[in-house]
Amino acid sequence: MRVYSKLKQNWEFHRAYNRGASLVLPECVMYVVKGKKNALRLGITAGKKIGTAVSRNRAKRVITAAFDVCAPHIPLGYDCVVVARTRILNTKSNVVAANMMRQLKKQELWVE
Repeated sequence: MRVYSKLKQNWEFHRAYNRGASLVLPECVMYVVKGKKNALRLGITAGKKIGTAVSRNRAKRVITAAFDVCAPHIPLGYDCVVVARTRILNTKSNVVAANMMRQLKKQELWVE
């Protein structure tokens, strides 16, 4: 399991939105941009459209669990921002991980 850090600053999220490649999954949208540091970093956004705080926290946990599966195969030096969609509330993390893997392979960001 590869260790990754979290994105916390607003400008880091906006840089991913503006410059990053968007990978659209049924459960979420993932923005991937080349970072300035030689590390893998993750940022998660779950807006109020998702639901109550309990629902938003569950969505973040599902995304984190799915990203944990994919993180060893993503090359270092990328920032990933994942925006949750409402469909994620009825989905398990292994389904989200499989969809993430498929989109990352399509964008050639998957290293075996």
